[in-house]
Amino acid sequence: MHRSELTIDLGALRRNVRTLLRALEGAQLWAVVKADGYGHGAVDVGGAAIGAGASALCVATVEEGLELRRELPTARVVVLGPALHARAVAEARDARLELTVVDGEVPEGVRCHVKLDTGMGRYGLAELPAPGRDVVGVMSHLATADTDAAFAERQIERFRAATAGYGLTRHLANSAAALRYPSARFDAARCGVAVYGLSPFAEDPERDGLEPVLRWESQLAQVKELQAGESTGYGRLFVAERPTWIGLVPVGYGDGFRRTLTGTSVRVAGEPRRVIGTISMDSFAVELDRELPVGTPVVLLGGGVSAEEHARVAGTINYELVSGIESDPRRARRTVVDA
Repeated sequence: MHRSELTIDLGALRRNVRTLLRALEGAQLWAVVKADGYGHGAVDVGGAAIGAGASALCVATVEEGLELRRELPTARVVVLGPALHARAVAEARDARLELTVVDGEVPEGVRCHVKLDTGMGRYGLAELPAPGRDVVGVMSHLATADTDAAFAERQIERFRAATAGYGLTRHLANSAAALRYPSARFDAARCGVAVYGLSPFAEDPERDGLEPVLRWESQLAQVKELQAGESTGYGRLFVAERPTWIGLVPVGYGDGFRRTLTGTSVRVAGEPRRVIGTISMDSFAVELDRELPVGTPVVLLGGGVSAEEHARVAGTINYELVSGIESDPRRARRTVVDA
């Protein structure tokens, strides 16, 4: 067995796409596959999403779009971030990518989406320019769809008023809005985190009928008993108060198991076990209730271990955790299944 194994379940992803399509009630679903599909593999999940009914794939950069185009020649690909130089625009034109316009300058010969800033305070225009020949859509970005309903509704109404009569495809909703705000659906929704079976609300994904797509597993590489007063890890963050069995797992923050995850739980031989001590670059320790053999399975994500709970412990969001998992074959084995 490798130090750790990642399993990507495309069947679960397809079911999530169909769940979102039902929620959208006729609006298109555009699957966001930036950052290598939130760490799941953009090409694999992008192809599965299109096959399940998604109408387009969204990425952050032209370079990400070019990778998709090589493997998915017929997919509609929308670049959500700005093209920062003329070469990127030319590459997008040649590859039939669609670009996002954030400064009012619409490049010729490339299908474009004009972005309005309705309250996010990032990329986007204060008002719409006159429609151009190559402009096919108008969009904005919700800042608080998962946390502040009142502000989200204000953004939705600003977008509705600004785009009334514009006559182009309108897209505003993210995963949270697709699931909670019917008024945000418009013509299409750009869904990312929910496609991967992760909750945009830091809740149990099952509440919205979503299934986690990624499973991350490892094993116990060494088991030892600490005596009272002995410690494990840098800084002696954990000191045994009594004889305590611990297991060492060959995964650390170099693999994407963040240093701030001390105190979270993983499953060892199917049972929840607490992560103790300082997480190292290449390993971490778990507290055991008994001696277990080397090679005992450890589930880091999936199978009852949620990214949402890890994120709560780490003080971050599930998006950041999964997109930071290292899938380089020198550190982990990645397998794609269709269950």
